[in-house]
Amino acid sequence: MVTVNRIFVIALLVSFNLSAAYAKDHRGRSEQAGVHYTYANVTDVQPIMRTVQVTTPRETCWDEPVRQTVYGPGRHRSYTSTVVGGIIGGVVGNQFGSGSGQDAMTVAGALLGASIGRDAAYRHPVRAQTSYVNERRCEVEEVTHEEQRLEGYRVYYKFQGRNYMTQTVNDPGKRIRLRVQVNPVAGY
Repeated sequence: MVTVNRIFVIALLVSFNLSAAYAKDHRGRSEQAGVHYTYANVTDVQPIMRTVQVTTPRETCWDEPVRQTVYGPGRHRSYTSTVVGGIIGGVVGNQFGSGSGQDAMTVAGALLGASIGRDAAYRHPVRAQTSYVNERRCEVEEVTHEEQRLEGYRVYYKFQGRNYMTQTVNDPGKRIRLRVQVNPVAGY
């Protein structure tokens, strides 16, 4: 039981000390005792700049002539070899068989001869034709340049007749808000 009472008393003392450390300002806000806020006049503001290197990709494209070779027949295509092969095949086929078999052999000979004639026409050497076509080529290159970046502001201000300097992220304008903390000095 003594332990529970002891914990209760310690908790009560801690909560009392915490509430005593905070006071209400004239607007009803809770602030730490000995701390208040005020404003000082700004005498000068200087931007703090830093030079940085920035790399950006840039695509460069151009048309480039490319050699193109097309293979084709060595001469103008003609059906002459096919027709001649068919006639010769028909004549040879007509020499075999008799009656309706002779007609079948003539037709078969004509078809075989036409096929042989066509194949013979394709055996001639092919001719290469060279031409140039434009192809689009692109490459990406990294371009580096220097740039000035704003780091913040060096702010000079005057408070109670003394000059001060601080750094801020934003330009404070004509006045800067100050946090003033009052602490007693021991020994006086």
